[in-house]
Amino acid sequence: MLPDYQHRHLNQTVMDETTNYIGIGAGILTGISMLPQLVKIIKEKKAENISYFMLFILMTGLAGWVWYGARKTDLPIICTNAFSFIINALVFAFSVKYKKNSVKQQPAVS
Repeated sequence: MLPDYQHRHLNQTVMDETTNYIGIGAGILTGISMLPQLVKIIKEKKAENISYFMLFILMTGLAGWVWYGARKTDLPIICTNAFSFIINALVFAFSVKYKKNSVKQQPAVS
């Protein structure tokens, strides 16, 4: 049987590892959350109803998380938020590119 202080240390280590895995998993899910939107925009070559303001706010927040992770030297925070930033930047870029197509393809109103 472990002495009390070693038992507490072991429990803390397990909790720290579990917390890290939950954080990494949450970061991955957040990072891939916009992938379906990106695939849809590229596949359909249309980008209707994409809010540039929402993307701006989200990308500003993601950039803040990358900066925060860099200041704390926390690689999971840096990597997951940098990945999310890149995906959202691609959504923005393809939205700009294909929004022009969406406007051109709309039928003329008489």
